[in-house]
Amino acid sequence: MKSPRVGFVSLGCPKALVDSERILTQLRAEGYVISDSYTDASVVVVNTCGFIQAAVEESLEAITEALDENGRVIVTGCLGARDQEILKRFPELVAVTGPESAESVMEAVRMELPPSHAPFQDLLPPGGIKLTPRHYAYLKIAEGCNNSCTFCVIPGMRGRLVSRSIHDIIDEASALVDAGVKELLVVSQDTAAYGADVKYRTELTRGRPLRSHITDLTRALGDLDIWVRLHYVYPYPHIDELIPLMSEGFVVPYLDVPFQHCVPRVLKRMKRPANAENNLARIRMWRSLCPELTIRSTFIVGFPGETEDEFNLLLEFLTEAQLDRVGCFAYSPIQGATANDLDNPVPEEVREERLARFMAVQEEVSAERLRRRIGQTCTVLTDGHSESAVLARSAGESPEIDGVVIVHDGVGIEPGQFVDVRITGSDNHDLYAQQVC
Repeated sequence: MKSPRVGFVSLGCPKALVDSERILTQLRAEGYVISDSYTDASVVVVNTCGFIQAAVEESLEAITEALDENGRVIVTGCLGARDQEILKRFPELVAVTGPESAESVMEAVRMELPPSHAPFQDLLPPGGIKLTPRHYAYLKIAEGCNNSCTFCVIPGMRGRLVSRSIHDIIDEASALVDAGVKELLVVSQDTAAYGADVKYRTELTRGRPLRSHITDLTRALGDLDIWVRLHYVYPYPHIDELIPLMSEGFVVPYLDVPFQHCVPRVLKRMKRPANAENNLARIRMWRSLCPELTIRSTFIVGFPGETEDEFNLLLEFLTEAQLDRVGCFAYSPIQGATANDLDNPVPEEVREERLARFMAVQEEVSAERLRRRIGQTCTVLTDGHSESAVLARSAGESPEIDGVVIVHDGVGIEPGQFVDVRITGSDNHDLYAQQVC
């Protein structure tokens, strides 16, 4: 009997990608073949994103394309939380499920396309199905979020914070390492809040008691002797405890902390904590404890009510903070966000102009931070090849969102290898290096 074939489209952030991996793993376990084309598939699953309006539009376009090309489509993910709205727009859909709904997706697939046999776990590769290269993987430690940021609709889609058992996380991480993973990228909607919903309970994990807290989890993951990288670390006071773990080698010295802005009044309208002065002091303290620390952050410009003076204060903050890697969005109204109702919206043309000015300032900062690394020797993890060089990353670069280290004399180096290199040059985004023999 010919194995049933399922098409799959995965959109959105790494947290959504982990959801996709879980669904794909179960599909393979039940004997389904994953098709790389609409025409060969009997049904198509579209895992959507609803974080910002641009992501919503991309998801809607993907649904439309799948319906046009195939006609039998199951929608899941963040946009699936708006099931009535989606079904009203696309009444021909087979099914709509919200995020974190792998079993609901499987039920819809089985109804539309019955499996050819009972599940066989031996059809699965070690560590399950991954959408990342073999040598790195995302490790999701929690679902949902307890914050109420006015620009965000994710809590309404994914619910409140639900932390995974620390025992289960360590077991999954160990299985990934056994399968050949060299780098774990720890993600959740609010990584620093891990364990708050279970009051940081202690669990017996591999023969020792471990507290369900980000510091304890990070230390335990570091014991696996691989790169561990932390993403989406909300700037709570207790994240200061993570910096010594970076200097001690339990986790790579890389901190992805979304500040979003620096002006107290704007942060208050966003319902975000902290102020610029405290954050600058913390950044200086972090770097004094761990000089090799790379700091990545994200910001929003043109938020409702943001004045020209407040925007200029943000530019001054960038210059003082000297953040290594920065992403920025021009504020975009998205259905369901309470920020849409705030007074004094910033005109779209002003938002876009501020975004351009912001990125121009940050580009100079990032370029200078990269220039300072010329002459240094560091370890890189190789990701792949270009026509004439090896593409790699140091501890200071996360995959897909940061630049790369281009090693020109890397003949014979395979993806997933650790290699020592000397930095020989840089541009605005990438580093250039030679292998140290």
